[in-house]
Amino acid sequence: MASPTSAPAAGFSRYQKFVVGLLAFLQFAVILDFMIMAPLGALIMPALQISPKQFGLVVSAYAFSAGVSGFVTAGFADRFDRKKILMFFYTGFLVGTLWCGLAPTFELLLAARVFTGLFGGVIGSVVLAIATDLFDVSLRGRVMGLIQTAFAASQVLGLPMGLFLSNRWNWHAPFIVLAVLGVAGLAVISAKLKPVDGHLGKPQEHSPFMHLFHTITEPRHLLAFLTVTLLATGGFMLMPFSSAFLVHNLGIELAHLPTIYFFTGICTMVFGPMIGKAADKFGKFQVFLFGSALSILMVVVYTHLGTTPLAVVVLVNVVMFVGIFSRMIPFQALASQVPEPTKRGAFNAISASIQQVSGGVASLVAGHIVTLGADGRIEHFPEVGYVVVGTTLVAVGLVWNIQRQLQARAAA
Repeated sequence: MASPTSAPAAGFSRYQKFVVGLLAFLQFAVILDFMIMAPLGALIMPALQISPKQFGLVVSAYAFSAGVSGFVTAGFADRFDRKKILMFFYTGFLVGTLWCGLAPTFELLLAARVFTGLFGGVIGSVVLAIATDLFDVSLRGRVMGLIQTAFAASQVLGLPMGLFLSNRWNWHAPFIVLAVLGVAGLAVISAKLKPVDGHLGKPQEHSPFMHLFHTITEPRHLLAFLTVTLLATGGFMLMPFSSAFLVHNLGIELAHLPTIYFFTGICTMVFGPMIGKAADKFGKFQVFLFGSALSILMVVVYTHLGTTPLAVVVLVNVVMFVGIFSRMIPFQALASQVPEPTKRGAFNAISASIQQVSGGVASLVAGHIVTLGADGRIEHFPEVGYVVVGTTLVAVGLVWNIQRQLQARAAA
């Protein structure tokens, strides 16, 4: 029997195109709300008269509460229409975002970030569950590729616009604008998105807590969760120190950093859908293997660079991110086949929580590996690269096992 990842892909219907666009918009809003905090730090700290340590707490509060909320809600994630769950959490996310935009003190901003994370941290998992429910496996590579472009779009469009609004008015403005636009998105969800309740026709466990327990302890789920942990570890180990590495080690002027992020984001927006199509055409695992090999090569090259011309840095950064996305997009499409329909919501909620927690742990580990030289250079960055290479190699073995299990299930 043919591999479950190599079925011929059909085209999108008109409604499916609308759903993909809507899901990508939701991802864009959630990712932007999380990412916008870091560049606004230079404005928020003097405005609220807080220290870098306090601002770091504000940034991490979102990730921590998002991780907790995923586990807390996982037991209930498959007991309702996914459209209703999406509207509930998206409404809470918009309230939290508006609260951030109105917060006049450190304490209220911290509370607002915790509240926003509790709701925003669940939206990504609901988006993936809806995508899995509404799209055949032969289309999921393209769907995940298009949804993942939200990350690049938040870099190219969202961050510059957020900084423009904050410079034009104040740091509150980006959050208020995001909340207002989100209300329009909520209206579209309410009016146009059809109920996503096909999973409700299947037998459900009576206890939400047992549903959570069985989802966590399912052996094939554990394999996917471990893979998510390793993939998140790789990305979050490099990100926190990338700006300092570019400036102090590679000799890139601070004013040129937006150029690097802009071209990386544009290229990722272009290549994301292409990677998804390739995953549907050639096989999810095959593209994942290619992306892993490319990311290993480019991570080693990137972490060993010395003083480098801007054009070369842009090229290396673009190719490295193409490799990273060539891992994430096919893995998401492959992992979407792992849980049963009645466990997709819980599976995705737990997976999102693990990703948040793993990212925080990875940043902490990387912070213990690298040191700051007397001249401001980041020392021991190659060692971080070797850890990323190691986690990637182990992830390849795990994904190969997942692929074998899916093929065995399809043959049975």
